[in-house]
Amino acid sequence: MSIPHNWNKAIIDEFRANAGVVGGPFTGSTLLLLHTVGAKSGQERINPVAYFGDGEQLMIFASKAGAPTHPDWYHNIVANPLVTVEVGTEVFQVQAEIAAEPDRTQLYNKMVEKMPGFGEYQKKTSRVIPVIILTRVK
Repeated sequence: MSIPHNWNKAIIDEFRANAGVVGGPFTGSTLLLLHTVGAKSGQERINPVAYFGDGEQLMIFASKAGAPTHPDWYHNIVANPLVTVEVGTEVFQVQAEIAAEPDRTQLYNKMVEKMPGFGEYQKKTSRVIPVIILTRVK
């Protein structure tokens, strides 16, 4: 198993054991588990992702901690935008949409207010970090 896989697995296990609450570096953060279908592999992938809610929508951010490339899950969403999320103990489908400007910047700035580390991520990279709006499928 790769180190990122082990890291994610430990977070996923803790998330599920504690009804969505994760400690350590994520203490006080809101995390969801994002289920995507691999753009190339077609296999299910699960990633813990920070989010915030705004009404009926959830916002996630393809920051990859400020890396120069988008996370793999972002490419999966672009290829297959109907995804499943786990929020706390609830599991449901959402439709993913990449936010366009000026909404992207406004939503990203809201996340920076909630979790200042996201401001550092943007400073570390020359790419524009995508914001993805997740809307529950009814």
